[in-house]
Amino acid sequence: MKVHKDISLISGIQKPILTVGTFDGVHIGHQSIIKRINELAEKLGGESVLLTFHPHPRIVLFPDDDTLKLINTVDEKLELLSRYGLKHVINIPFEKEFSRMSPVEYVRDILVNQIGIDTIVIGYDHHFGRNRQGNLKLLQELAPIYEFKVEEISAQDIDEITVSSTKVRKSILDGDIKSTNEFLGYQFMLSGKVVKGNQIGSSIGYPTANISIEDKHKIIPKNGVYIVNVSFENQLFNGILNVGNKPTVSSNSEVTIEVHLLDTSIDLYGKNITLYFIDRIRDEQKFENLEDLKNQIKKDEQKARGYLVS
Repeated sequence: MKVHKDISLISGIQKPILTVGTFDGVHIGHQSIIKRINELAEKLGGESVLLTFHPHPRIVLFPDDDTLKLINTVDEKLELLSRYGLKHVINIPFEKEFSRMSPVEYVRDILVNQIGIDTIVIGYDHHFGRNRQGNLKLLQELAPIYEFKVEEISAQDIDEITVSSTKVRKSILDGDIKSTNEFLGYQFMLSGKVVKGNQIGSSIGYPTANISIEDKHKIIPKNGVYIVNVSFENQLFNGILNVGNKPTVSSNSEVTIEVHLLDTSIDLYGKNITLYFIDRIRDEQKFENLEDLKNQIKKDEQKARGYLVS
């Protein structure tokens, strides 16, 4: 898969069969669209293309709104997209000037003159251009003028998928990891760097790696204890993850993310790791003392081991 970051330098894509969207999560609905443009590309002798944007348009258009949390970082999204057979991803920097393009300018200058689309595959409710004035009807009107084809993803097809990025985000925030992973078609992931913690885990026999998430827009699951896989330098470990405020040992409201690795004592400090979420064990709790906390973690470990071998 080739990634293009400068649309003015694009050339040589054979009969681009294109779809457009932010594709946050690259969930099973997105995967079905990618499958369709791959099928069309093979049939028509073309190449499949996704036109996507960074940052997310809402971040640019509403900079004071911190409520949007994204399922994937840019790197995660590109890695996921590479799994599904796409030939090209055009990752356009989304800027206010770009958002002010009229729908006709967008089609003529970007889709036709820069990319040279042969076919665009788009949802029935897709909107584009200044004030989201462009729609499927306009694309169908412009298609014979600029000599490209339009294929609609019908409401029925979209409804049959019954998943959206909004629905995935809600399941993550609810801590419903089983549903999240079903919607995504893969395990939800968090990536970050291991930083120094307060060493309390080590004092009770359960040392943890504290993970710092660099991207402030990355969505974090609901506070609680999770079963995870931990990926580090092409190695995969089992672990128990806590997301929350650590109420037993801290009065700080800051959310921390810390993982205890099962069956290994590898030092991860300063390393970049990725967490793959398998299931949620329980809510975060406040215990009377560290001994009670230790006993609960032992129960969590037993539950995690039972799940991992089942």
